[in-house]
Amino acid sequence: MKKLFLSLAALALVASVYSCRDTKTEENTEETAETMMDNAEESMEEASDAVEEAAEETGDAMEKAADDTEEAVKDATDGQ
Repeated sequence: MKKLFLSLAALALVASVYSCRDTKTEENTEETAETMMDNAEESMEEASDAVEEAAEETGDAMEKAADDTEEAVKDATDGQ
């Protein structure tokens, strides 16, 4: 996440330096900035999806562990 924000900051710096050159460069810089923002948004959405998926998998694993523990307790108490 830090790399993403540093990349955006670097892009902003480059954009500010080159924006003074001419209109075509300014247009290219704007397009590049828009592309970077789109890429950043997409990356953030992918990261959010990955976190959500990991949370679901963790929940599933915890449920399975609870079920396994319950079965183990039942098995242990049936023998007594």
